[in-house]
Amino acid sequence: MLPIAYAPCYAHPLPAGHRFPMLKYELLPEQLLREGTVTAADFFEPLPPPVADILRTHDAEYYERLRQGRLTRQEERATGFPWSAALFAREVTILGGTIECARRALAGGVALNIAGGTHHAFRDRGEGFCLLNDQATAADWLLAHGHARQVLIVDLDVHQGNGTAAIFRHEPQVFTFSMHGARNYPARKEQSSLDLPLPDGTTDADYLALLADTLPRLLAEVRPDFVFYLAGVDVLATDKLGHLALSRAGCRQRDELVLGLCHRHGLPVVVCMGGGYSERIADIVEAHANTFRVAAGLWG
Repeated sequence: MLPIAYAPCYAHPLPAGHRFPMLKYELLPEQLLREGTVTAADFFEPLPPPVADILRTHDAEYYERLRQGRLTRQEERATGFPWSAALFAREVTILGGTIECARRALAGGVALNIAGGTHHAFRDRGEGFCLLNDQATAADWLLAHGHARQVLIVDLDVHQGNGTAAIFRHEPQVFTFSMHGARNYPARKEQSSLDLPLPDGTTDADYLALLADTLPRLLAEVRPDFVFYLAGVDVLATDKLGHLALSRAGCRQRDELVLGLCHRHGLPVVVCMGGGYSERIADIVEAHANTFRVAAGLWG
């Protein structure tokens, strides 16, 4: 059994300019089912979490303005999305999915959210297509309920996890590790527990060598008992926004390295998909599907 959070609202219709990158939320489950990597029984439909779980991480005044559609025009522009009730429902459902994934990973070792990885959301504002921070909310949930004492967030999206870094800047029980494009969004970076900025054009060999040198050391030093993995595929050479040069095979090797280490160390891990903006939707879906194939090979 490979627990996978998926809700129809993940791919809820948006204005024309936003529809292409949202297609992956429909196509990825179809691909995984068609090829037999997963079965229909592996999927569960998440629900929004209790508001108290959201407010453990997010500012109450910001949450209420977001819920009621009262963001300023400037705040809305910063998120990249026009507000709608459907968009709000999508965001809180993503949070519920990642929290439920954490619950299931505690029982079975791994769980994956088809969406999630909304790492640009701060406590009191949204940015960069992120309105509420799902991995931060789930990490706070784990700590509050005594399910973890030390959390490691491994953020390998091409963009720095600035919101996550800011949220946990003064929280020693959450170690934030972000390996990202040095000259990519956001222009103003926050300080993670560990940042590894990469030059444009970084290839498979350099990327994987750095990750293989860093992550085992972090596991030994941080000694986490729970891991969140943000597996963005905007590191691909085909990505329109990423500026790195990983192949699809290299991206899969990245997943094998991260998930293999978690599996060998017996660390429960929640995987969220993060970004992917290649010209061909097939490149995005195939790279994301590899993450699920790797997880199924280890835990299936």
